[in-house]
Formats: sequence, structure tokens, C-alpha cells
Amino acid sequence: MTDPRPSVLFVCVHNAGRSQMAAGYLTHYAGGAVEVRSAGSEPADRINPIAVQVMAEEGIDITGQTPKIITTEAVRASDVVITMGCGDTCPFYPGTRYEDWTLDDPAGQPVEAVRAIRDDIKRRVRFLLDELVPSRRTTAS
Repeated sequence: MTDPRPSVLFVCVHNAGRSQMAAGYLTHYAGGAVEVRSAGSEPADRINPIAVQVMAEEGIDITGQTPKIITTEAVRASDVVITMGCGDTCPFYPGTRYEDWTLDDPAGQPVEAVRAIRDDIKRRVRFLLDELVPSRRTTAS
């Protein structure tokens, strides 16, 4: 039996900042209503500590996550693939919804810049969740 929940894969180059923050927010807001994955085309050794810090400010703990390589299986298993600056390295499959979110890379950025990126991701994730699971509305109508 297949999982009836919608599934989302967030992809960025290092899977250490943007995609991890997005996955953290969607996991937090969806409350189990969405299957959430994240991956990268060239995964880093660890999650960006400033990304961890700014998500903790929001009450979301992403310290248990690790950067992962994107796989064909992960893309095929996802209803929506959100890319964040990974260019053409993400496999494309007909029937899968793709969105490219243009976001600055938090790597090497000061905490204030990473907070702004985080806040942009939060807004986008809330709208995405409202589309995928309208009964879990998180934004104002």
C-alpha cells in the first residue's frame, strides 16, 4: 500500500542550509500530514551551524539531520521537488511537480542574512503546505 500523504523533496547543493531549513519548517507545520525529504547534489559534511542556530530561534531543532546525496529514488518518490540553486543536477521525471526557489546560499553569511533567508523559506513553506494540505492552513486567507 502506498502512502496517501503528499511528499516533498527539498534540494540544494550542500543540503546543509536552505533545504534543511525548509524540511524543518515543513515537518514542523505539517504535523505528519506530508512526507518530507531533503538532499543535495554535493552534500556537505555537516549542517551549517548558523542554520541550526536560526532554526532553534524558531523552536525547530534540525541538529539530528545530516546532509544526504540526492537519489533517483528520492526524486521518483516525491510529488513535489523544490530546488534551491542546484541547477541542472536534479533528475527530472515527467509527472513530478518541480519548483525552483531562488534563495541566497546561507554558507558564509552572517546570522542576520541567514535569518532573512530563513524567514523567506518559512513564508514559502507555509504557502506550499496550504496548497498541499488545505485543511492545515498556516497563512492568512
